[in-house]
Amino acid sequence: MPRGILTILLLVCSNAFMTLAWYGHIVFKSKLERVSLAAIVLLSWGVALFEYCFQVPANRIGSVEYGGPFTLWQLKVIQEVITLIVFSSFVLFFSKNESLQWNHIAGFCCLVLAVYFIFRP
Repeated sequence: MPRGILTILLLVCSNAFMTLAWYGHIVFKSKLERVSLAAIVLLSWGVALFEYCFQVPANRIGSVEYGGPFTLWQLKVIQEVITLIVFSSFVLFFSKNESLQWNHIAGFCCLVLAVYFIFRP
């Protein structure tokens, strides 16, 4: 599998765990409302460990410093766009109180423009 595609797939997995660690306790409040904040923090750290198990290899595999196709700037912008896609999917699928608005879409379009400009020579 090409290093660029593998990098993106690993970043998607990483962001799935990150989103769950950061926002899962809010979306799944009914299942976790009796759990203390300290326990939620520890649970989130446990989930975030898996984020790092995907994030660090993704950055290493994708970095030009290790034979990958992406500069650090490009890796960061790819990461941010993937974060928003994964987060948006998570919110739309799991949250009953949130909806996608026009201003969210406009903001995402600005990020796509950021990708365009970062990848320009």
